[in-house]
Amino acid sequence: MFSILTTLLSIPSILHVARTRHLYDDVGHFRKQHDHGIPRLGGVAIFASFNLTLLIFSMVDKSVPLTYILTSSIILFAMGLKDDLSGVNPSTKFVIQFFVGALLVLLGDIRLTSLYGVFGIYDLSYFESAAISILFIILIVNAFNLIDGIDGLAGTTCVIVNGTFTILFVYMKRYELAAISLAIVGAVIGFLRFNITPAKIFMGDTGSLLIGLISAVMALQFIEANKLTANNSPAIYSAPAVAFAILIGPIFDTLRVFILRIAKGTSPFGADRNHIHHRMLRLGFNHLQTTFILAGINIITIVMVLRFSFIGNFALMGVIFGISLLFNWGITFCLRCRERERFTIRFLFA
Repeated sequence: MFSILTTLLSIPSILHVARTRHLYDDVGHFRKQHDHGIPRLGGVAIFASFNLTLLIFSMVDKSVPLTYILTSSIILFAMGLKDDLSGVNPSTKFVIQFFVGALLVLLGDIRLTSLYGVFGIYDLSYFESAAISILFIILIVNAFNLIDGIDGLAGTTCVIVNGTFTILFVYMKRYELAAISLAIVGAVIGFLRFNITPAKIFMGDTGSLLIGLISAVMALQFIEANKLTANNSPAIYSAPAVAFAILIGPIFDTLRVFILRIAKGTSPFGADRNHIHHRMLRLGFNHLQTTFILAGINIITIVMVLRFSFIGNFALMGVIFGISLLFNWGITFCLRCRERERFTIRFLFA
């Protein structure tokens, strides 16, 4: 509740400053979905609310490197704010994200120590563990940044992702981790009050990078907390598959656009309007409908994986990816049908 109120009380002041200083989004960019300037500093309120809540209410536990989590969030906030105000070179972004990932993994020891049988791999060496964990953090941070393309989608996804982690951590009696997840959920819920269509403010990179960072950290902590060892019996079985289901929306969309861009011979970090949410808009759905549909599919996938967690990680991940491919194929089929209808109409009335 504290984080919700902090965000709700902060955003009106941010809107006032943004309007006074003319700090608006670039409506001329080809990816933008709005025809008028909207401030993109909502992430400032999310960052302030999240950090204040953690500093005041967090439960300190030696197993949770809160100092490194807060330090990493501050570094990403600084970079995101500069990007929102004047832009940051993509290579600089990557270097800073790599540094943040290394900080969390090498100093905070937030990392995967096993692949739990996925691809037949179990325990990882320290080098393999660190490399995979850093790449995972970079992937999730960028994935949330990439899905922040329509009103409410990134924020709603964050609430689902970290809300689910909160419930699972409470069930596992890992209350210190639940507190971190809940803090970001509250901060984003307060933001969504101003971001659901019609949006009055965007979260910008300051917000999307932060929620991606916290989501990645919570996923790594969740998987490791459910590792089967001689001294630990997991509370949640098939934890990697469960984490994959929770994060499937951002992960699948990011991998899909990266693969398509590489196949076309363009930079995977280039901008386009080929994300799943852009394609759904072309089908005629509005921002709110697209957000609700994608959120609903995410929730259904999470419930299904939790229900059938006994199947095993590799099989469940295959099912999750198969469902995502099927959904993507359905969108492609509908778009092609729509294009054929338009061609037929133009031909008949030519």
